Amino acid sequence: MRTFLILLIIGSANFFSAQNLLSPSNVKLDSKYIQDESSEVSWTMENAGSKIEIGKVTTEFKKLNKKDLLIRTTVKMKQAPEVWVDSTIIKISDFQPVYHSSFNSMRNMSLKFGKNKVTGYYRDKKTQKKDVIDEVTTSAYFDSNSYPALIRFLPLKENYKTEISIFDYNPTAKKGVIKAYIEKVEKGEYNSKKVWIVKTTDDIQDRKTESTYYIDQVTRKVVKQEVNAGGRKMIME
Repeated sequence: MRTFLILLIIGSANFFSAQNLLSPSNVKLDSKYIQDESSEVSWTMENAGSKIEIGKVTTEFKKLNKKDLLIRTTVKMKQAPEVWVDSTIIKISDFQPVYHSSFNSMRNMSLKFGKNKVTGYYRDKKTQKKDVIDEVTTSAYFDSNSYPALIRFLPLKENYKTEISIFDYNPTAKKGVIKAYIEKVEKGEYNSKKVWIVKTTDDIQDRKTESTYYIDQVTRKVVKQEVNAGGRKMIME
């Protein structure tokens, strides 16, 4: 009987853990906020109490049809001539990933998300090494490039916490289905606007990088983002 009870407790714990893990299979979105839009922010780094601009980041949302949404992020660094572009196509209803590409001075990458499989390639521009991607997946997930956008449309409230299933590919780090974490949600104000302050981390950097999003409660647009990575603080606003 004791062994049975232990197994029952372990099984129940696994069940509730699976239930709490957010993925396209169980997500509930405030989809009315998902609209075509384009915004540009200044990317700065704090240094000795002052801010130094290091680039501009443009984010575009475009509905390709009634079902698919394109999210494109373009980064123009001040000290780099090449533009960095990441493009992700997801399903509007549940953010299920369809496609992700990333082109910059360090890498070219293309991912296609199919049923239980991710295919594509990753080419390191420094070494010219090209990896063919053929990853088997056994659970639902979001694309790692789209989950920051996903946060805006979740049913945010004070003390909201959740773990998010994401897929990320990096041949020099973790790859495959890993997790992101919403660790804390608070009410606040920024530039006289009521905002949700959402603190997040993920397994891509072993939870060593923390991103804080200031999300307008009325429009659900990100008005500011802070990134703390190993003591370095960067701000996008």
